[in-house]
Amino acid sequence: MSWGIVLAALAALLAAATVLSFISVAHGMVRVFSFPRLQILAVTLILLAVTLLLAEGGWLAMGTALCLIVVAIAQAVPIVQFTRLRKTQSMDHDGDPDGPDTLSILSFNIKQSNADYAGVRAVARQADADLAVFMETDARWVEELSPLRETYPHVVACPLENSYGMILFSRLPLDDVAVRELVMEGIPSITARVTLRDGQPFRLFCVHPEPPVPTSDSVGRDAELVAVAKLVRDETLPSIVTGDLNDVAWSHTTRLFQRISGLLDPRVGRGFYSTFDARYAFIRWPLDHLFHDARFRLISIRRMDAAGSDHFPINFRLALTPVDSAQSRPEGLDSDDRAEMRDIEQQGKRLDREPVGTDWEK
Repeated sequence: MSWGIVLAALAALLAAATVLSFISVAHGMVRVFSFPRLQILAVTLILLAVTLLLAEGGWLAMGTALCLIVVAIAQAVPIVQFTRLRKTQSMDHDGDPDGPDTLSILSFNIKQSNADYAGVRAVARQADADLAVFMETDARWVEELSPLRETYPHVVACPLENSYGMILFSRLPLDDVAVRELVMEGIPSITARVTLRDGQPFRLFCVHPEPPVPTSDSVGRDAELVAVAKLVRDETLPSIVTGDLNDVAWSHTTRLFQRISGLLDPRVGRGFYSTFDARYAFIRWPLDHLFHDARFRLISIRRMDAAGSDHFPINFRLALTPVDSAQSRPEGLDSDDRAEMRDIEQQGKRLDREPVGTDWEK
């Protein structure tokens, strides 16, 4: 078998994966192909270089090269917005970074089976965030994180043994706190009204929907993101959504979430800040997020040590201003978006199964 045939076959596989990544089907077998865009782009560029250097001339080599160029462009377009080539969405804060109108939020999926309790506590203390949300927290993790209560007087704990437990620590006053299962039983979210040191309130949404896997539908995740987006859309307070969304920043579902909620992504125009998988440098993508109202401005984003988890924690610092402003904004909803939103909601109501991955950490 010649090099040309091998390269053509590999190019066809990459093209098939690329086509699947753009198909709007709520199943993990399809959704997972939108995750490794960076990896597919890198492999495509390597194969393109090999094709130009090694393949024999003729229509096969030309067709292979053309296919790889199309694949590279298709993969690059969704992710280029997370580079310096694109304008940011979030405005930079030009005021006092430690003023009473500022806050910091640590989002950390600690991995339920992780036993580096001291390491996770050390990361939390190093971050010194005003709010810290930990995901995959069972009863043991709630106990091990209890020393943080010395500096965090406000705690909302929802320990679960199914890898969807959650706990929120806050130095800032919380009220109107709710722990709800928005779509699936056994997958909680936390919402609260948070008051900054200068007295300004905002609404916080902490979420951790199930991940898409090749053996199951992705309806639970998609429906929860739509449900949270609608809550934000109807909220009068400036809002922040944070957590492990189990979706990449460039996916169709995340962009739909933004169009419904109107929230900004501080990664746009700044960087990928990939958080998963912390164990393997060549398989990483941004799964842990923060989206914010345009009244917030960004001070910094900082990825921190994984401390034994398969996720890197990420620390966001923001300032809440009285002015609604942004460098750029998500597009508005169109008729296709509204139809898709209704379809996702209906599928979510009919969902009748256990959450994905409840036995992964046992």
